[in-house]
Amino acid sequence: MKQTFSIIIAGLALALGSCAKIEHEKIDNPAYLRVFNNLNYTVALENKDEEQPFLTMLIDPQTDASGMPVSAAIIGDFLDQRSSYAPPYPSHIGTSNSFRNPEYPGKEDVLVGPILNGFDLSSWAQIPAGQHRVMFMYRPVSGIPFFSLEDRLKKKVLLDTVLQLDSREVYTLHILQKNFRTKENGMLLRREIFHKLSLSDSLVYVNFYNMSAEGYEAADKTKKPRNVDAGMLQYGIKDEANVWMTLLTGDGLTNPVPGYNFRFLTTLRRNNTSNAVNSYFSFPLFADNAADGIRTTAWQRFSLLSPGLSPLNNPYNDNNGEVVDGNYAVISCYGNGTRASFERYICSRPNMIVNIHSGTNNPQSFATVNTIEIVNGTAYLTTVQRKYPTPIY
Repeated sequence: MKQTFSIIIAGLALALGSCAKIEHEKIDNPAYLRVFNNLNYTVALENKDEEQPFLTMLIDPQTDASGMPVSAAIIGDFLDQRSSYAPPYPSHIGTSNSFRNPEYPGKEDVLVGPILNGFDLSSWAQIPAGQHRVMFMYRPVSGIPFFSLEDRLKKKVLLDTVLQLDSREVYTLHILQKNFRTKENGMLLRREIFHKLSLSDSLVYVNFYNMSAEGYEAADKTKKPRNVDAGMLQYGIKDEANVWMTLLTGDGLTNPVPGYNFRFLTTLRRNNTSNAVNSYFSFPLFADNAADGIRTTAWQRFSLLSPGLSPLNNPYNDNNGEVVDGNYAVISCYGNGTRASFERYICSRPNMIVNIHSGTNNPQSFATVNTIEIVNGTAYLTTVQRKYPTPIY
């Protein structure tokens, strides 16, 4: 079967016990698109009137006289809440038997981006450049493909808009909650620039966003979903917070890298309306002066504190997130993101330094470009990596 835009619906393929071969026609003038569903709430008794945050994305849909979609040029189905970590490779295809897709393209079998200026864009889908109508539809949490649902289940529109995607530009689209009190939802389309910057492969880069809903941090704790994985961050941070970085080595908090203990990076301000790219900050891949210059054990710890508070004289501790009142949180990028035994009430994410078998070195450390996005009561880490030499066995 040959078609211009095509996907494999994971749930359907599993149900049939087989997988059809799909051929993709070349897109001569592509843009590159990645989509995250940041609606990270759970529908329970206290918010039973909200729709389940489980979505279908339709690009260039056709609708009937009532406005109900009946087909689309591109379908991103089963779009679930995003994962806490988006690694520098398409990790979702072939690794799960769930119908849920934590991002687009994610599990979808579509044409993906190339190596662009050395950066691997295989987690971005190719979309024909130009103007597109895009609809996001609420859908039931089930493995039934969107267009196989009953008609009554295909009419709940989250968003219906028109987007301009320019040729060979890289875009990240976020669906998110705009206002915690009114439950207004919307989107933010960011045109990325990391592939256009003169970035050194000996430096690790990171930028930060607080895209939380207006009023989230100030809301009563009982109105917020429990998210123990996020530690102190689960109740939100103030709309303005200073970010301090510490680099450490080994398995503990006692070995900060000289010169990188509570280094001030930026003042982070909550903003879920601007699509401007925030500035990147960098640190050396081998800041710890690793002897061989091949592998480092360094990892990153980010302290977020309200203005006026210093990490050197912090009135809060890491073990009691109930009393920080949005003034303090920690994001620790260590190991594979599993909370370390020496860390307590913190938000754990994977190390920004990728250690992987490359050439004859197993492992070798590589620098990456990273984005940390805080949305309501959690933080998401997205990592982009340059192409590296394949392993030699």
